[in-house]
Amino acid sequence: MTDRISVSAFGHGHEQVVFCQDADSGLKAIIAIYSTALGPALGGTRFYPYASEQDALADVLNLSQGMAYKAALAGLDLGGGKAVIIGDPKTIKTEALLRAYGRMVQSLNGRYYTACDVGTFSPDMDIIAKESAYVTGRTVEHGGAGDSSVLTAFGVFQGMRAAATHVWGASSLEGKTVGVAGVGKVGKHLVGHLIEDGANLVVTDVDAAAVTALQAFHSNGTGATIKVVDNTDALVRERLDVYAPCALGGALSDEVVDILSAKIVCGAANNQLAHEGIEKRLEERGITYAPDYCVNSGGLIQVADELEGFSFDRAKVRAAKIYDTTLDVLERAKAEGLPPSIAADRIAEQRMRDVGRLRSMWLPNR
Repeated sequence: MTDRISVSAFGHGHEQVVFCQDADSGLKAIIAIYSTALGPALGGTRFYPYASEQDALADVLNLSQGMAYKAALAGLDLGGGKAVIIGDPKTIKTEALLRAYGRMVQSLNGRYYTACDVGTFSPDMDIIAKESAYVTGRTVEHGGAGDSSVLTAFGVFQGMRAAATHVWGASSLEGKTVGVAGVGKVGKHLVGHLIEDGANLVVTDVDAAAVTALQAFHSNGTGATIKVVDNTDALVRERLDVYAPCALGGALSDEVVDILSAKIVCGAANNQLAHEGIEKRLEERGITYAPDYCVNSGGLIQVADELEGFSFDRAKVRAAKIYDTTLDVLERAKAEGLPPSIAADRIAEQRMRDVGRLRSMWLPNR
């Protein structure tokens, strides 16, 4: 393992970036710790076939910073971190590779706790935990919380209800048309909440099997109709009230914002803003953006609860507060004349500063 800080990592303000390699298992990974001001960094491990190491580095830096802000805004005493494993999990994921990765996590001595993300699942966390004590998001059989996508989707739905209250004066999505891009782990459950609330659905996914699974999952007597379109470009051209990006980042590009008819953007994907300044373009077009790391923190709340001895009911009560947090962010943004993303950043940064200063006073056994 080498500890090598990129120039771009300094620009992001990260505490530590660790490049990990194990030749025998084929492991190539990067662990990024953005901040431990509020506590140990917690964030999932993304297993993805990046085109280059630089692409992987850019992703892990952005994701780890987002995790720090997400934890702060959710009121958790946790910092922000993230890890990426470079490669196609369908072809190179093995027990040996996951255990080698677990040893890398263990070497950080609790500064970073890992969990599931794109390409990794609770059974993978069980394998990683054979080599590391700093793992959450484990299977129920091993005392864990299981699939964190359940509360991630629940939290996004609460954020969407808050945005609806802010825009239309009522929290229900009944009769509204919601476009969901990405109907895998989180999107599938989000669609379920929207069906129950009486929304109309338009969906797409790059994986046709995910769409087929979604249709089968929601075919049991709901009477709901789900319109399927070929791709995200077709989806954003539909007449929508709400756009919910639930796949990978960068969903809100200039091109998308220019053609989007939705009045609300609220989805589970991380890092939805394609570049700085796009939030102003959303504002100019009268589109309310519910910041991604505000509304998608349900999964983080779920795996964080596991560190206390998991209670689904307790975690769900905490995730329900995403409604209040989102509404607070949107109302503060309106009152101060700020884009919601900036208002959310300021709230998170204030908590990191205030609690970080408090924790500068050392206490024994803490």
